[in-house]
Amino acid sequence: MLNIKKYAAIDIGSNAMRLLIMNIIEEEGKETIFSKSSLIRVPVRLGQDAFTIGKISEESQERMVDAMKAFYLLMKVNKVERFMACATSAMRDAANGPEIVDRIYKESGIKISIIDGKKEAMIIASSDLKHFINSSNSILYIDVGGGSTEFTLFDKGKQINSKSFKNGTVRLLNNMVEESVWTDIEHWIKEETKGLENLIVIGSGGNINKIFKMSGKAQDKPLTYFYLHKQLVRLNTMSYEDRISVLGLNPDRADVIIPAIKIYNNAMKWSGAKYIYVPKIGVSDGIVKAIYHNKIKLDYQTI
Repeated sequence: MLNIKKYAAIDIGSNAMRLLIMNIIEEEGKETIFSKSSLIRVPVRLGQDAFTIGKISEESQERMVDAMKAFYLLMKVNKVERFMACATSAMRDAANGPEIVDRIYKESGIKISIIDGKKEAMIIASSDLKHFINSSNSILYIDVGGGSTEFTLFDKGKQINSKSFKNGTVRLLNNMVEESVWTDIEHWIKEETKGLENLIVIGSGGNINKIFKMSGKAQDKPLTYFYLHKQLVRLNTMSYEDRISVLGLNPDRADVIIPAIKIYNNAMKWSGAKYIYVPKIGVSDGIVKAIYHNKIKLDYQTI
């Protein structure tokens, strides 16, 4: 007999806010299935405020409140049992972040947890990467966001290290990443991956997912380093307008996709990885699975 639950995750990033509603299908004697019910993305670029003026503007706050009210109603009509809302780099850096958390809780009933880079990496690691890649491989998992990039390293199926760097797409667009940060990332990757055999990269984030979709490859097939580099060169030769009209990118994707691919491309070069896999996983998936498995202490809510 099947038992079906619905859990949800709200990921408040530097470039967009996302609501993921997940079906959790349980059957005795079988592995639990996590199946996406719906995903709603709202392009509120909080990082543009947080990284330039140091706080979230009133206009962005209003959009956040409206989005969270809508998210709550969508979860309610979908009969979501448990959910959690997490905010990452932009809200971490915003001076008025805690004030906004209080306001949103009062106006929408949703309590936002502002998580640090270490917890973000732990949540990402809850996405069951072993289901996508054989555990005999060494894996460098990379999640590129608007404000930060999380690196998590696995060897022989076990997580051995993780690191968060303040190098993300919105920061790069605003020229707010010093060369020393790139140097630190290069050093960390080279040191941590030294001596690891059969290293592959797994990428998550909207930008790498878009590049993968454009490739037309089957979901279980990887992109090569050379393909990724070729796409980086191609996108750089196109104007912002052409990326929208010719490639069909959303306006809020057409600018951040170049710095995102640059991060993935450099990480592959420094680690010596030839392939990058792009499974459909990320922070939202990790939140749902972390709530379900109860491996990470998370302050989830019920409806």
